[in-house]
Amino acid sequence: MSIGKCIMAAGFSAMLMMNTVAGPAAAADDDPELIFKKSTVFRLLSPNAKLAVYALDDPLVEGVACHFTLPEIGGWKGWAGFAEERSEVSLACRQVGPVTFREKFEQGDEVYKQRRSLFFKKLQIVRGCDAARNTLVYLVYSDRIIEGSPQNSTSTVPIMPWGNSPAPKCGEYMDK
Repeated sequence: MSIGKCIMAAGFSAMLMMNTVAGPAAAADDDPELIFKKSTVFRLLSPNAKLAVYALDDPLVEGVACHFTLPEIGGWKGWAGFAEERSEVSLACRQVGPVTFREKFEQGDEVYKQRRSLFFKKLQIVRGCDAARNTLVYLVYSDRIIEGSPQNSTSTVPIMPWGNSPAPKCGEYMDK
């Protein structure tokens, strides 16, 4: 077997192992829900590049949902999982019902994490609280072990009363 084929087989084996052991976020309850995909680059003989729109309920804060859009690399490398996914992502979070905090949290607590490349890159959505304005702040970004990525997006959710439910104060649920 040639050196190139050995390297490719080793990479494929590592990808299978990571998908089996660490997995990309395959079918857990806290995984985002795919809303739709839209092709952005047409490819005649391989999969198109797409933008995928997802919905995610905050697992700790009931009544808040986020929607985010991720690019998906097309072509055979993207299909096989060998292409490093792009870092650009957009985020919008909103209050969709009465807000209830399930437990205390720290500034920058993780809401969601997804692996975005074969080895080192990951996408993260984290949450914070602007207590002075009673507003939840969500940040999505991608990072790498070696070098970070400046691509990010922020969304805020002012906590408002809902029906007869008063608005809780996010500062009271901060783990100091």
